[in-house]
Amino acid sequence: MKRVVSHLTFQVLVAIVIGVLVGMNFPAFAPTAKLISQTFINMISMLIAPIIFFTIVLGIAQMGDMKKVGRVGGKALLYFELITTLAIIIGLLVANIFKPGKGVDVAATHADPSKIQTYQESASEMNWLEFFAHIVPKNIFESFAKGDILQILFFAVLFGFALSRMGSTGSSLIVTFEKLSQVIFNIMKMIMKLAPFGAFGGMAFTIGTYGLSTLYPLGKLMIAVYMTMALFIFVVLNLICYLYKFSLWQFLKFIRQEIVIVLGTSSSESVLPSMMLKLEKFGCSKSVVGLVVPTGYSFNLDGTSIYLSMSVIFLSQVFNIDLSIGQQITIIGVLMVTSKGAAGVTGSGFIVLASTLTALKVVPIESIAILLGVDRFMSEARAITNLIGNGVASVVIAKSEKEFDQDAYKRAINPKTADDVIKSSYE
Repeated sequence: MKRVVSHLTFQVLVAIVIGVLVGMNFPAFAPTAKLISQTFINMISMLIAPIIFFTIVLGIAQMGDMKKVGRVGGKALLYFELITTLAIIIGLLVANIFKPGKGVDVAATHADPSKIQTYQESASEMNWLEFFAHIVPKNIFESFAKGDILQILFFAVLFGFALSRMGSTGSSLIVTFEKLSQVIFNIMKMIMKLAPFGAFGGMAFTIGTYGLSTLYPLGKLMIAVYMTMALFIFVVLNLICYLYKFSLWQFLKFIRQEIVIVLGTSSSESVLPSMMLKLEKFGCSKSVVGLVVPTGYSFNLDGTSIYLSMSVIFLSQVFNIDLSIGQQITIIGVLMVTSKGAAGVTGSGFIVLASTLTALKVVPIESIAILLGVDRFMSEARAITNLIGNGVASVVIAKSEKEFDQDAYKRAINPKTADDVIKSSYE
């Protein structure tokens, strides 16, 4: 019993339950709960930039082959585009079959169109060519200060390549970076012990702010979204895992603590550092993890893609707008672009949805107000699906590059050694 109670997964689950109860009975506690959750997420966020930088630099410097780095990056981007497009198509199909928007009473949702003005303005300002140009930083110190993952990734790749060209001259710097990396990961392990507080705060805030009553009018949409996410994970991703000869079930079991933390905090970013460490423990090389995971946080948002595609169809059904096959193909094309870079910005899901509706010019943009009350309750599903999708992508790319340690994988899935491997990630 003592072993169970001391397990981080158990502690986080208990914290989530307490958070739900506190949110239901003490809604006035919601602002304080938000501060608790946000403080935990901030503590994790402060480590993301240095962890990404050191991981990528060390991985590339030790790899020493820029062609291989380019090949890994190219494979990752191709994989991301194929899988997210598939996620969009699945979302559209389920929404068309299940029809979650039919019969929804707009008045019962208590939608307030005035609340979407900020998202509408942000969407009108979005320039997707500028987004890709933004990847190149003009001031790397500013990028670190803001925690801009893609800019840090770009600089780290260049830094790692330059360091690899120095040969033995750069070996002392590599040793220093390795020691600094160990320090950062030790800080991360200490912070992760506070995960129950973060999960408690996140859940208490959500329930206290929005209340369970907001779920009823849009219950059908929630069921459809969660069902589609499960379909994507246990069918699509499971098939990919089977093709690349590793077990999805064992992988999910191995990262269960990260999944539970994301469930409580509604943020996949809250486990990015520990997820990178877990993937290395699972068998992926440091260089592959360093390149794939940070990039995936902007370009491989499977859960977000599913949600966005289903939301467009849902809103069209609410307002009895019949979308033709051609219009739905257009939705796929638009979301292939707009879904990229949806992470890392507060309210980004709504911004991207607003920009998508603006581009389509079929469904009124004000209609997204209907989703405001229930969106938070679906953010957990999006974040968890994004997390699992990026984890699977890392293993796939590592295996395709022969950068996968089969012995480490066997230790990670072996019931006799798995707990020790997991424990070592947090101690």
